[in-house]
Amino acid sequence: MAGPASKSLRERWLTELTDLPTASGRESAVQTWVRGWAVKRGLDVTEDRAGNLLLRPRTRNRRRPIVAVAHMDHPALVVRRTGRRTEVELRGGVLPDYLIGARLQLETSGGPKPVALQEFDPDTSRGWLAGEDLGADAGDIIRWAFPSGSLGIQGPRLQARACDDLAGAAAALATLDRLALAGVANFWVLLTRAEEVGFVGAIAACELGTLPAAARIFSIECSRQSSEAPLGGGPILRVGDASRIFSSELTNRVAEIVRGEDIPHQRKLMVGGSCEATAFVALGYEATGMCVALDNYHNMVDIDGVRAGKRRARLGPEAIALADFHGLVDVLAVVGQRLDSGKSNLPTRLKRMYRTERSVLGQV
Repeated sequence: MAGPASKSLRERWLTELTDLPTASGRESAVQTWVRGWAVKRGLDVTEDRAGNLLLRPRTRNRRRPIVAVAHMDHPALVVRRTGRRTEVELRGGVLPDYLIGARLQLETSGGPKPVALQEFDPDTSRGWLAGEDLGADAGDIIRWAFPSGSLGIQGPRLQARACDDLAGAAAALATLDRLALAGVANFWVLLTRAEEVGFVGAIAACELGTLPAAARIFSIECSRQSSEAPLGGGPILRVGDASRIFSSELTNRVAEIVRGEDIPHQRKLMVGGSCEATAFVALGYEATGMCVALDNYHNMVDIDGVRAGKRRARLGPEAIALADFHGLVDVLAVVGQRLDSGKSNLPTRLKRMYRTERSVLGQV
């Protein structure tokens, strides 16, 4: 196995992953990259029948698995039908105002090709590209085109085509690499497909039994920033999402471990959307969530201003703070090492407090 990854190497993985073309059901470029990465880092990778990838150290043990889950897809257009006209389908949550007139690129084997969306029906999420006989094939990905100078590491931030959720995948993989080298054999990574169209890969993993029933799951995401959860404020321990509260005992234990290690972090109920922890909890697993704050969620610049009619809709690179990314790796690593060592000390602290202060109650 290769030696420990430096921060610069982790950032290289991060920039490479977040630049790959991907869409729900069309994640092959990411799958190929991950398989090659796993071979170089001496890790096992297996694929379930849904195409989800499970990565593990080659050393096995009987401890309950701790599994970091991230998804491999990002909102994009996918070619449905070709011919004189090219029909496309939007897979993922992007407001229609952002699509018409946007600079787009068709990903082909010969390289990206500029295209434009001529028509779009938000009720069906389908439309047509401008022009005829564009040389597209069914299943081709069309993603947003950005100037190369706007992408990559820009000071303290990464600006990328698809931070959500390939930055989460990069953090999970970097943690797996770190813990495997430290001899932690029960920390795994599950990379899922088609999250953007309804957690389809995560649900499939539950239905197929891809993970043992005893697994503890950390859903890793990039979640829309807010004034309460800003970029640069540290990795975020999620209490829940827009759909539900996560497994409380696991969530509380994670927070206690991270506080004890004095790692800068935030603890928030992120209600801007739902994540795969919701699916895993609803289908019987013990799960919680972690994320980093994301600017230009789903590449939509100033979504609040656009909704209020104050800004023109335009697409831009997503962005995260590099410090948050590295902090998330630190959080995952310490939790992966300490989750099974010891129990919560909160009951002991509460009883000590009671013994010290119960005199204020009189005769008890």
